[in-house]
Amino acid sequence: MNRPQPDAVQRPPPRQESDEEEEDILYLRHHLVNWLFTPLYLLLLFSTVTGYIAALKLSNQPYDLVLGERARLMASRFDLIPEDVKATQEDIAPEGAGHLSFTLFDADNQPLLGNATLPRPRPTDFADDGPRLRSTSLGGEKVRLLTLHFRTTRRTPGAEYVLVMAEPVKDRLFLGRSILGNIVIPQFIFILIAAFAVWIGLKRGFEPLENLRQALADRRADDLSPLDEGMAPGEVRPLIREVNALIERLKGMMEQQRRFVANAAHQLRTPFAGLRAQAELARREEAPPAVRTALAGICEGAGRCSRLVGQLLTLARNEPEARTEEAMAALDLNRVAQETAMEWAPEAVRKDIDLGFEPAAGELVMRGYESALRDLIGNLLDNAIRYTPRGGHVTLRTGPGPRLRVEDDGPGIPPEERGKVFDRFYRVAGSGQPGSGLGLAIVHEVAQRHDAVVIIEEGAGGRGAAFVVDFAARRARP
Repeated sequence: MNRPQPDAVQRPPPRQESDEEEEDILYLRHHLVNWLFTPLYLLLLFSTVTGYIAALKLSNQPYDLVLGERARLMASRFDLIPEDVKATQEDIAPEGAGHLSFTLFDADNQPLLGNATLPRPRPTDFADDGPRLRSTSLGGEKVRLLTLHFRTTRRTPGAEYVLVMAEPVKDRLFLGRSILGNIVIPQFIFILIAAFAVWIGLKRGFEPLENLRQALADRRADDLSPLDEGMAPGEVRPLIREVNALIERLKGMMEQQRRFVANAAHQLRTPFAGLRAQAELARREEAPPAVRTALAGICEGAGRCSRLVGQLLTLARNEPEARTEEAMAALDLNRVAQETAMEWAPEAVRKDIDLGFEPAAGELVMRGYESALRDLIGNLLDNAIRYTPRGGHVTLRTGPGPRLRVEDDGPGIPPEERGKVFDRFYRVAGSGQPGSGLGLAIVHEVAQRHDAVVIIEEGAGGRGAAFVVDFAARRARP
């Protein structure tokens, strides 16, 4: 028989699988968030671009109106200066327009006065009477350029002039950015609030799925009860119903398999017992040595087959589907352990092994299945006796609390093998001992049946192994 690793018999799913399931949930959540917010972000980008263009247009309109009015004011001031008086830039420049650059050109496109050297008017500028506006750069600075073609009525009536004015656009840009900020920032804040609200909504929406996943992860390996449809949203309930239908089909298949094993083992029990009895009778008769050797082999093989059949029946009795024949009742663990140890005493004496029992003080009352506990203790003792060399020691202890400990000074189990010993029909390679690999599978089923934890520890002095079955550890977990 094999020995378990230091872990609960009722092992949870591997952590890696749990992480992968969480990553799947996160992937679905992120996928939905991407589909929800990518259009919003694109809309925000489009709104920012169009808002920026609109803001510039809105900011240009009042500045262009003011610039046009100032150009007309300068033209009218120039028209009021008598012809015999030489006009200066101070005469026509409006107050508060020190940031403006202007140059006045005559009909021959020659500059008359101004405070800056500006581009000469184009021929088309002399064709229109209204102001013409365009954006350009002067000296590396972006400016708004205005050309106003006008005719004087008092100073040399009918004379044509073109006033060219330039205004830096930095104030316009500042106003445009302010307008854009007032448009985009509230939209951005709105999207952030919407993102937070949607994220919270998705998180709360996925809580039923997460609870369902956690409920499945916390299930025992033998729990094939239907899933609760009320744990998930309505959209997922058809899937849960199909999963429940699959579970029912699996339960039916497992029940058929269990019945087959139980029936086959029961049917084989009597023939093997009869075969061994007949072989034992034949060994008592006079026969050549070769025949006696063959009969001894038959007896030994029949004995192993009978033991295998018995273990199959024990395993079938303790499987989840067959756990209704016996009711759980209060019992004294000290008494059950002592009686089981006495049953295995002859086997220990035959192998010259010191089998000891150290009971806890007083009674150890617990609720359990007495026949199943006898199977658990018997298989642990058989495992220890089988692997302990002649002259060794095997000790069965109880307590403190509902707890068993079977300790031996055998070879122990390599650490790399400890994760496999609960598998049915698995045996450690090179053990050199006969067996079927079902003993610890029975311990596994009985421990699960009692919601217990099975742990392996080193024996006294670092030799052998100690198997601890704690019937209270699992219930004490949160």
